[in-house]
Amino acid sequence: MTTLAQQYSITQEPFYQQQSNEVALYEAAYKARLPVMVKGPTGCGKSRFIEYMAWKLGKPLITVACNEDMTASDLVGRYLLEANGTRWLDGPLTTAARIGAICYLDEIVEARQDTTVVIHPLTDHRRQLPIDKKGELLQAHPDFQLVISYNPGYQSLMKDLKQSTKQRFVGFDFDYPAPELEARIIATETGIPLADATRLVKVGGVARALKGHGLDEGISTRLLVYAATLINGAVAPTDACRMALVRPITDDADIRATLDHAVDAIFG
Repeated sequence: MTTLAQQYSITQEPFYQQQSNEVALYEAAYKARLPVMVKGPTGCGKSRFIEYMAWKLGKPLITVACNEDMTASDLVGRYLLEANGTRWLDGPLTTAARIGAICYLDEIVEARQDTTVVIHPLTDHRRQLPIDKKGELLQAHPDFQLVISYNPGYQSLMKDLKQSTKQRFVGFDFDYPAPELEARIIATETGIPLADATRLVKVGGVARALKGHGLDEGISTRLLVYAATLINGAVAPTDACRMALVRPITDDADIRATLDHAVDAIFG
């Protein structure tokens, strides 16, 4: 019978290209069971990094995609009404604390601030989770660690972490890799020739230069991988770029024309 820990275990090594000394630093944070905060733009590898570290450390990983409708009960758990009465169902945060998993709250700022407060007792010396509805004070498993991530580029007064939350974490800043490294990542991830991966990175660079000048966000490494996947599937590079890189990020006709021209120039 599969245990919860086995259910959330990562059995195959995820591909992750280290950019600096982030792997050693994360290992040090985990050794001390310090909560970790990862900040960076959309699609730059934050989630892949956490997945890789969970695999490297041999720990289960429970990921929660945060959203504005998420309640504390969604994290902690709730009673379910059944034919024979009620049954308690642990939420992902409670499950992680019980089994000693890494709990990864992705895009934490999307959740309401009154929801994120429930993580506070787990992020200091107490390492406890009060489950008020059950009258239970759960002591976190020794292997438990809490990780959160968010995109600082989308911060606003209404969507930001309180200082009382931020100062409970050690932090990592992520960004898109350097062009040569990003090209190698794309080529390794998808199998396309390095020359084509390098051209895709050039297209990405054009879009990223437009951030704040017509684009809210540049082309992510994730989208570059999507384009490379299409190219590897025999789609023409210019069509793959328009489909994966240009159309998803903007509806502005002038910006599209600028990016389409860049695609034609780079792959022409």
